[in-house]
Amino acid sequence: MLDIKVTTENARVPVTIMHMSGDIDSSNFHLFQARVDELIAGGALHILFNLAKVPHLSSAGLRVIHNTFNKLRMIHKDVSDDELRKKMSTGAYKSPYVKVANLSSNIAEVFRLGGFEIYIEMFDNVDSAIASF
Repeated sequence: MLDIKVTTENARVPVTIMHMSGDIDSSNFHLFQARVDELIAGGALHILFNLAKVPHLSSAGLRVIHNTFNKLRMIHKDVSDDELRKKMSTGAYKSPYVKVANLSSNIAEVFRLGGFEIYIEMFDNVDSAIASF
C-alpha cells in the first residue's frame, strides 16, 4: 500500500516534499499522479520526492516523476524545447523544479538506466535536496 505525506519547507523558495512509503507500481501509480496533480493545481512550483521508504519503483512511478517534470516545466517555461535538448545532451541541464532524495541503490540504478539522472538531481538526504532549490 502506498502512503503519501506532504510537507512544505521554506528554502530560497517554498519546497513541497512528498514523503512516500510503500511500493510504487502499476497498481497504485494513479494515486501518486493524482496527488502530484492536486499539489500543482494548488500552487506547488518546486517538488521534492522523498523515496526513503519506497522499496520498489516501477516504470509507472518513473512516468509520474517525468510527468511532474513536464508539468512544472510548462508552468515555469525556463528553456525552450530545443535549448532543453541541447543542454541535456551536454549534461548542462538539471531541473530546478523537481528533485529526488533517499533513493535505495536499486531505485537509483533504475533511475540512471532510465536516463532520469540526466535532468533530475538525486540527493542522499532531504536537507541537501531542499538546500539545492
